[in-house]
Amino acid sequence: MRVLLLSAYEAVSHRYWADSLMANLPEVAWQTLSLPPRHFAWRIRGNPLSWWLKEHETLNQPYDVVLATSMVDLATLIGLFPHLGRARKIVYFHENQFAYPESSDQMPQVEAKMVNLYAALAADTVVFNTAYNRDSFFAGVRAFLKKMPENLPAAKPLEALRSRAHVLPVPLAPITGANASRSVPQRIVWNHRWEYDKNPDDFFNVLIALSEQGVDFELVVLGQRFRQTPPIFDIAQEKLAAHIVAWGPQLEQEYRELLATAGIVVSTTWHEFQGLAIMEAAQQGALPLVPDRLCFPELYTDSYRYDGTSEGLYQRLHAWLTTPETRPSVLNTEAWAWSAWREAYRSLLAPDMAGVASDK
Repeated sequence: MRVLLLSAYEAVSHRYWADSLMANLPEVAWQTLSLPPRHFAWRIRGNPLSWWLKEHETLNQPYDVVLATSMVDLATLIGLFPHLGRARKIVYFHENQFAYPESSDQMPQVEAKMVNLYAALAADTVVFNTAYNRDSFFAGVRAFLKKMPENLPAAKPLEALRSRAHVLPVPLAPITGANASRSVPQRIVWNHRWEYDKNPDDFFNVLIALSEQGVDFELVVLGQRFRQTPPIFDIAQEKLAAHIVAWGPQLEQEYRELLATAGIVVSTTWHEFQGLAIMEAAQQGALPLVPDRLCFPELYTDSYRYDGTSEGLYQRLHAWLTTPETRPSVLNTEAWAWSAWREAYRSLLAPDMAGVASDK
């Protein structure tokens, strides 16, 4: 089977998925095209043109399956290379633009939303990494279409699209022996992007309050950093200096080694569609502590969730750090591993989708 794998905005989680997919399905003849994760507004609308200008030879080849991430303007790409329309077309949604929080000073991301929608409509099969991602996509599309000046009959087309939708998570790669868990119970890890939507203010303000109360903990701050970061990072680096073990992006090996020492991994995010960073830390033995919103209720039981407020996070962290018996047991992450999902992905790529029974 010849599969063309397209990733138009190859963020870290997208690359992780693509690499592990190819590693776990070696019987497939893979051809990949990707674009760097920068210049978002241009990238999401211009990816067909970028590939048309640079990748004619690759795109003119015959394929059995075209597997594209939701950032790919698949409808336009098929218009430029009509023979790709004869392949089986699958769009994988790591995230959807309809569920991103928009601040008051942002222009609405209409172009990005339309690319998501047209890609889904052009596909034979649409796959989401969580049920939350799927449901927020369809709710967002319905609300978006209601804003259009024409009174479009959207119900039936959306029903047909939903019937082609499935849920398959990004599975976790196995842990290598060198990175086996060496958890330090009092060590708290942040391993998210350094951006406002990850809500670092709540996280660091809670840790500053715990520090001022004399609570003992260590802090490891990892994740992707950008040229401009929220001011709270500089404030926290100064105020939490006595607790810091590591601060800032690390090389892959150092990142894995530090992750293996995490005792607790925290999310305060305002949006999350699966949360691979949290899942990888939990796989290493860290206790995940996540807000009771977004995708988290379908992935974590009550023991690992707080009410989503900074007060709730403070109370739970204070208890876990000062009263060890209040901690839940280490989370069993076997259900997230590639061994649990390999056959479902094989069925996804095969002509018959009957093997995919994962849209829970």
